[in-house]
Amino acid sequence: MSDSASGREIRKPDPEELFSLAELFHQMSDTTRLGLLINLLSEEKCVCELADQSDVSVSAISHQLRSLRTAKLVTGRREGRHVYYSLADDHVRALVSIGLEHVRE
Repeated sequence: MSDSASGREIRKPDPEELFSLAELFHQMSDTTRLGLLINLLSEEKCVCELADQSDVSVSAISHQLRSLRTAKLVTGRREGRHVYYSLADDHVRALVSIGLEHVRE
């Protein structure tokens, strides 16, 4: 299998990789979770900031962040009583940014 855009050969995913990829896109398919990822593109934020910016309850945001953390899309760090979340890595940033760019074309 080759990637026509880059001309590189892409190894066909094994069943476990395919399942993981489907789970990644499943996590990103929910509008609340995707909104959280977009909200974290610029900087890390605490749960209360994310709740304020999305008009969703703190407990609902925490539930969605737990799901995103389990999927390794976000990471959290504790500072006192607050947990600050950020995108897990540049791959997540690229997926969200490229997807957003694609739908805006």
